Amino acid sequence: MTCRRNNDKALDAFIAAKAEIDTILERLNALSADHFETHPDEIHWGHVGTLKHYAGLLRQITDSAFKEGEHAA
Repeated sequence: MTCRRNNDKALDAFIAAKAEIDTILERLNALSADHFETHPDEIHWGHVGTLKHYAGLLRQITDSAFKEGEHAA
């Protein structure tokens, strides 16, 4: 019975973590759709650096999730 309770708790924690990720992805998607709150006439190299930094962080996540890059088997 204890094993079943632990599994239920793990499942609940998994679902909560997935919901958190889904919320983060929705927020990022909305921010991207709004061009990261920038206007084309205001874009400068700082914006480029910021987006490249974001892309690098997201690449770390996708490399880990898909076993690519440094996480490749």
